[in-house]
Amino acid sequence: MKFNPDIHHRRSIRLGDYDYSSNGMYFVTICTQDRAMLFGEIVGADSISAQMVLNDAGKMIESLYQDAIHQFYGVASVKHIVMPNHFHGIIAIDRADVAIDRADMESAPTLSGVIQSFKRNTTIKYIHAVKEEKFPPFSKRIWQRNYFERIIRDEAEYQRI
Repeated sequence: MKFNPDIHHRRSIRLGDYDYSSNGMYFVTICTQDRAMLFGEIVGADSISAQMVLNDAGKMIESLYQDAIHQFYGVASVKHIVMPNHFHGIIAIDRADVAIDRADMESAPTLSGVIQSFKRNTTIKYIHAVKEEKFPPFSKRIWQRNYFERIIRDEAEYQRI
């Protein structure tokens, strides 16, 4: 069924008055569609020494995340982890050392821009690998339509995350 704004009432989960290109740190979670276990497995889950073991698809996700982060000036990955069916990352945007003019503000990286780039590039590469029978197939899409984010407001919150 095509999207019909009269029937489908999608509400943004983002803060309406917050500028997601402003300096700060953001905790992000991106889940696979239907929570499909595409990126590896957790070995020893019942022990204290549990470990995430990435498969080739998970390694590709790891690599393309770094690529997505590095294509934006003033954006850095603080920490991240690829899990079997989702991804967690702390993304920092820091443009404090940039002389900002009006034109630059329009091209400032936003959190959603970074996530869109990451999801687009990983989807394209994953589809190619499925066609070459290197990665397991998926149903309809790799990633869920949205992502979860939390603005990290202070050191205590950063430490909890």
